[in-house]
Amino acid sequence: MIKNFGTKFIGWAFVLAALLLWSGWALSPHHVGEYFQASDFPAIGENVWFWIWMYRIHIFGWVTMAIAIFAFVSMTGKKPFGVVIIPGAGMVIVGTFTIAIAAAFYYNYGAWGVGQTMGKSPEEIQEFLNGTLYTNQYVTCFVRFGRIFSGVGLILLGFGLLKWHMLSKWLSWFTILLGLTAMGIILAIPDNFEIYKPVFHVKVIWLLTMGVFILLKGINLSEAES
Repeated sequence: MIKNFGTKFIGWAFVLAALLLWSGWALSPHHVGEYFQASDFPAIGENVWFWIWMYRIHIFGWVTMAIAIFAFVSMTGKKPFGVVIIPGAGMVIVGTFTIAIAAAFYYNYGAWGVGQTMGKSPEEIQEFLNGTLYTNQYVTCFVRFGRIFSGVGLILLGFGLLKWHMLSKWLSWFTILLGLTAMGIILAIPDNFEIYKPVFHVKVIWLLTMGVFILLKGINLSEAES
């Protein structure tokens, strides 16, 4: 098992991603659903700057997750691992940035909408929402496909971890099962936002587990020389 500066950087990047993602979500004073509702803007407006900063932290969690995956593949993307690890990591990164872009829309639209709807009646707020429904629909599509892309990538990544024994067997299977669950829920139940919510928390646990394991144990690259 290799333990050096590289594994420390990778491990801490995974841990930081988990902390940013979850703390930004947990500390946010208001959570927006799949679509904005008229009641969202008054709730956000009660503490708009704190809400903005928590969303920023959450978005940077997705960015840090991509950094962690980039760093991981920089160490594990050599022969013979690269044939599976690189496409797996690539799909996770594509999915992660797709979700981050969608989150940026919710963040910007929520903050902007507070100013646009201030002092308006519920009917006027609903009219404002109706005017942006098509944009919101595109963004929810980003969220769904980001989750599917990430799920496919996690399956490939987990298979690579399992095949070449880079990490423990149980963590490799955890990665595969998380990918199957993330992809399967969206494909099987595409219009139920609530059912997917627990998967976000499981993904945070996966990030934290990956980080702690790599910090403590390192990464096994012994088969690169075989």
